[in-house]
Amino acid sequence: MSEMPDGAARQPLTLADYQERAARTLNRSLSTDQRLLDASAGLVEEAGEVLGLVRKHLFMHHELDTARLTMELGDALWCLTAAAGALGLSLEEVAAANLAKLRRRYPDGYSDAASIDRL
Repeated sequence: MSEMPDGAARQPLTLADYQERAARTLNRSLSTDQRLLDASAGLVEEAGEVLGLVRKHLFMHHELDTARLTMELGDALWCLTAAAGALGLSLEEVAAANLAKLRRRYPDGYSDAASIDRL
């Protein structure tokens, strides 16, 4: 458990808790299909912002702004959550499907050979 800025202990946040809390900020005036498109486009935009910060750090000698990266990764998480919700999926389902895919792809853990021969 980590601490809040006021020193209080922070309770662990589950994916289900996050998905429920983030849902309150969805634009309910959009149709489900519109929310899916909006979230998908937002995910790409936020990934671009993350990439830009990392690129500036690696190639332009900027300090790595981890606070800003944390915010941008959070925005990407929100978009991912909104896209999953528009599809009727929980983040747990998305995470479980991804872990199953990774187990099939890399049954013994990552290796370059497995990456080349991946399923």
